[in-house]
Amino acid sequence: MTVASGGPVFPSRGALRPVDPRRVRITGGFWAQRQAVNGTATIEHCRTWLDRLGWTGNFATTGTGTARRRGREFSDSEVYKHVEAMCWESVRPGGTNYDRQLDELTAMIAGAQAADGYLHTAFGRPGQPERYSDLNFGHELYCAGHLIQAGVAAARTGRARGLPDVARRVADHICDTFKDDDRICGHPEIETALVELFRVTGDERYLDQAARFVERRGHRSLPEHEFGWRYFQDAVPVRAGEVFHGHSVRALYLAAGAVDVAVETGDDALLAAVAGQLDRTLARRTYITGGMGSRHLDESFGDDFVLPPDRAYSETCAGVATVMLAHRLLLATGDLRYGDIVDRVLHNVIATAVADDGQAFFYANTLHQRTATEAVPPDREQLRFGGGPRAPWFEVSCCLNNVARLLASLGSYLVTEDDSGVQVHQFAPMTVELDGTPLTVETDYPDGGSVTADRAVTFRVPAWAHGTAPSRDGDQVRLELPMKPRWTFPDARVDATRGCAAVEVGPVVMCAESVDQEDGVTLDDIQVDTSVAPEANAVKGRLIKPVERDWPYQSQNENPESSDPIVVTLVPYHRWARRGPSTMRIWLPTT
Repeated sequence: MTVASGGPVFPSRGALRPVDPRRVRITGGFWAQRQAVNGTATIEHCRTWLDRLGWTGNFATTGTGTARRRGREFSDSEVYKHVEAMCWESVRPGGTNYDRQLDELTAMIAGAQAADGYLHTAFGRPGQPERYSDLNFGHELYCAGHLIQAGVAAARTGRARGLPDVARRVADHICDTFKDDDRICGHPEIETALVELFRVTGDERYLDQAARFVERRGHRSLPEHEFGWRYFQDAVPVRAGEVFHGHSVRALYLAAGAVDVAVETGDDALLAAVAGQLDRTLARRTYITGGMGSRHLDESFGDDFVLPPDRAYSETCAGVATVMLAHRLLLATGDLRYGDIVDRVLHNVIATAVADDGQAFFYANTLHQRTATEAVPPDREQLRFGGGPRAPWFEVSCCLNNVARLLASLGSYLVTEDDSGVQVHQFAPMTVELDGTPLTVETDYPDGGSVTADRAVTFRVPAWAHGTAPSRDGDQVRLELPMKPRWTFPDARVDATRGCAAVEVGPVVMCAESVDQEDGVTLDDIQVDTSVAPEANAVKGRLIKPVERDWPYQSQNENPESSDPIVVTLVPYHRWARRGPSTMRIWLPTT
């Protein structure tokens, strides 16, 4: 199977065509440094932890059963995402070559594969549970999906020789096993992987099986669980859904797979159903940061307008999945507004999640840290997911490898093509090789709003820049985006933020962090004055003086005393928790 072209999402049809990430070089600005850190520090950091915890070693213990296996039942997937990240990084312009490690890991993975193609280190060996005996939580098809995506990356980059064949054998086993078997996996992921493998090989068995998995969802075929069928995306058929529900990452992965199936089969009804569900989710169940998921217990979406900032889960993996879904809908429909949610998530979830050195990360992304963050030892994996600061590793460490593969292939999310020309969706200084004629984009976004291209292109104009239009000066196209700080107010139905306001600058959400405030200023005791326009890094406000009582309720409403006016200092949300223990909040009570 030789392909050696294409990116992580490469549909055979659609309104817009993606650009191979090896044709895009980010030359500076906000994302260049993050890509560089990801390509060296983050990927090396991941390999160190995967080896230290024995998750890579699980592939070398074939035949020894459960006695020597380490990690959770889904730890195989972290190795596969790591491999995928190294594939994209190895061909990224200016990237780091990981051929030696890729060949080593490929041989290790191939050595663990069963004769019939099955591959999972937690099931089917002596002393382990039988294959597919725990479809609710076993993650066998989920892990297989990430293996297949790594195999697709290997095929499209020409790296990890032999891995595409391993992936195809896994896919053949799945098709043989589940063609006439109505069971599904508790965690969607296999669907989009099988469609990408179809796109690489042209073998329609993979597309057909992906379509079967999508159609089988929502019929309550999985065993009942305390979290309910919604958690497993098995409560409502995909076509009948109105809004995303249940476990947020599962919901978004399934939606991405459904879009892939719809595009390749020409199923416009299925495509419209998923697009409508995303629209309603964005309108009613999404945080200002673009984060998805407001329930810690089951990592799920809450009901409409249930968006508590201090209990925001907003998992980093859900951010990655949101980018994947929105990008697929952008390619399928050509609707540039999907680039807005990608922009928001990249700058406020993805950029926030990873430490400056690329070696620690947030699993959940709160919007309000009430108690000061705690120091995390650099050599110990964390068992809990909230409370920061960023941790070097978690017992469930899906997020860092997920971000690594996204950043390594980020170039393919920035621009697209169609028969009429080129579209620039995400603004970064870059050069793009297009039919022998390079496109150069210059910008200081998101710090500034000037974007120029040295040839005719279509620029996405963000919704917050309504009324802005590109201008043409000879061969140069210029877009001047208004980057003036602006107040943002929540829908009145969001109980948790009623009476509050936030500040945004371009795509960047701002926050108040305790380390920046005047002595004696506590973030929970501030109010801001929205009659005064916000400045770049500060807003006007006052400090209230609550009265301490033995009972927090009164028979009549009392306005607490307030201090003289104060200045509330703001920083970009993606910069918080980088200067020691602190508290933080995005939504600020108003006077």
